[in-house]
Amino acid sequence: MAQETEERTRQNRWEAFGELYEEYLPKVYRYVKYRVGDVATAEDITSLVFEKALAKFRDYQAERGAISTWLFTIARNSVIDYYRRRSKQRTVSLDDVQPTTEEGDPVAEEIARRELRALLQLCLDVLPRREQDIVSLKFGAEANNRQISRLLQLTESNIGTILYRAVRKLRDCVQERSNGRQR
Repeated sequence: MAQETEERTRQNRWEAFGELYEEYLPKVYRYVKYRVGDVATAEDITSLVFEKALAKFRDYQAERGAISTWLFTIARNSVIDYYRRRSKQRTVSLDDVQPTTEEGDPVAEEIARRELRALLQLCLDVLPRREQDIVSLKFGAEANNRQISRLLQLTESNIGTILYRAVRKLRDCVQERSNGRQR
């Protein structure tokens, strides 16, 4: 009987983690991709986040915080770890090398989109880490200010103010850099 109850508990835990995975995989992936700007790296980090979450799922305590806060804390720490490792090594992506094409060409339009994304990522990287986190959680993970405030332990109004200022900085940076002026 005790073994049967333990097996049922284990099965319920697997089902609960499966539901967590289904619900949060897209949000965690978008958050991570927003932070790192590279699909393959975002996929690797997202996979790592869920590996860590699965390993620690048994230890999760609902009374200490929402499951989303717990999961995004793992994601945020994984991104920080990635940047720590990355700061020790420098590489150039082949995606950064682009062929030249004529205007109006679908390839040229794709290149322009990539350049804009790269410029936005460059401007995002210039922001302080807290602003990067807030922008990435808001637009990458589609979290609301309340969720972000719980995760970062700031007030909702503080999150709104920081977000407003960060978006304004991003807009100014993109405009300045796209006009050829760099900070």
